[in-house]
Amino acid sequence: MKPFLDKDFLLESETARKLYHESAADMPIIDYHCHLSPQQIAEDYQFSDITEAWLGGDHYKWRAMRANGVDESYMTGDKPAKEKFLAWAKTVPYTMRNPLYHWTHLELQRYFGITELLSEKTADAIYEKATALLQTPQYSVKNLLRKMGVKTVCTTDDPTDDLRYHKQLKEDDFEIAVLPAFRPDKAMATENPAAFVQFVTLLEKVTDSKINTYQEYTTQLKNRHDFFASMGCSVSDHGLEEIYAEDFSAGEIEIVFNQLRAGKAVSIEESRKFKSAMLLTFARWDHEKGWVQQYHLGALRNNNTRLLQEMGADVGCDSIGDFRQAVPLSKFLRTLDDAGQLTKTILYNLNPADNEIFATMAGNFNDGATVGKIQFGSAWWFLDQKTGMISQMNALSNMGLLSRFVGMLTDSRSFLSYPRHEYFRRILCNLFGHEVENGELPAEELDWISQVIKDICFNNAARYFGWSHLLENK
Repeated sequence: MKPFLDKDFLLESETARKLYHESAADMPIIDYHCHLSPQQIAEDYQFSDITEAWLGGDHYKWRAMRANGVDESYMTGDKPAKEKFLAWAKTVPYTMRNPLYHWTHLELQRYFGITELLSEKTADAIYEKATALLQTPQYSVKNLLRKMGVKTVCTTDDPTDDLRYHKQLKEDDFEIAVLPAFRPDKAMATENPAAFVQFVTLLEKVTDSKINTYQEYTTQLKNRHDFFASMGCSVSDHGLEEIYAEDFSAGEIEIVFNQLRAGKAVSIEESRKFKSAMLLTFARWDHEKGWVQQYHLGALRNNNTRLLQEMGADVGCDSIGDFRQAVPLSKFLRTLDDAGQLTKTILYNLNPADNEIFATMAGNFNDGATVGKIQFGSAWWFLDQKTGMISQMNALSNMGLLSRFVGMLTDSRSFLSYPRHEYFRRILCNLFGHEVENGELPAEELDWISQVIKDICFNNAARYFGWSHLLENK
């Protein structure tokens, strides 16, 4: 019987262990998509306790606690920090076979050197030890990033953000690049006209302009796109149910914008056409600048109206959707490709039933000039666990080139989430190790396989995003 979470965790063969320990374990990290706070990085924030660092904003844990019958006051409410931590500790034993069980104990080990299993019995001691460490200078936010070997972080930023903290980090010459990513989803959020008006008003303020027409609207959004580029941004991102690729005319889009600008609701058809126009516009700007564009597709968000009204979005009430992806995604990419305006693109899928659709769709639009131009992105959200990662990598292997994959990201709001990269790397090495041991891959090519592992862990992303200078310093 193997011990839990030892040095060979998830590594089921001698070849897997060799690949991980000699090739993957010490590779640095490029986190090209996350939701970390640039303000906390710039201010080198110090967490008050493990509860704040671990449970604040972590809707993965909140979902598990609700399922375990824990009252909402211990998650998003006003219970004391230690009581919230105790409620989570009581829940942890019930998370066995959920990735939270692995992540929780990986994080305790990698950051705090705590090897005890978290439960109601050990909660007090673990809380005190982790909290005491978090209050030392070595556990400031910047040092947490350094501790995990992070080289680059791309945050997720609204077009109206002034990026003051990115500027501060640049001026402070922080050795880890913290770059903004352009996330303009609110600019095309037609479902809530009042929120759309609020966004336009804020855009007017940050651009010192008046916006009364669609042309003025896109002009000022383009100004923000240009501003982001001046701040080092080279990545955009969208979180959508699906890609929108409806036919539309300029006149139709102007009419829809005028309705939204006046705070009036639009039809589903009008909404889809407006989103289609905006997505193409953003994609063309990304191509002009040579950015990488990312599309996170398939989430059915805010299912629980009660909790949405009480606490807002992103509280753990989202799920996998079953949207029609293939036809609009093909049309969208084809429209850009036909016009010579398709930039590097990463497609993230949330419904495992669609893995092969995404993997084959990515292969349709490579151009023979850019290595891995269209990527089937890493297993996302509900799928960034063992089964989901294996399924994504198997689909990519069968339909494309896993060796050109840009690898893992955190997609997290937590500074304690970087062991997810280790989790991914162990699973990756185990896949290759199993097939070598099974005679499906040649053992005499182990040096080459080792290089492929290193590339997927770090090198491919460094080259793909245009950060090849990191390769010299890894």
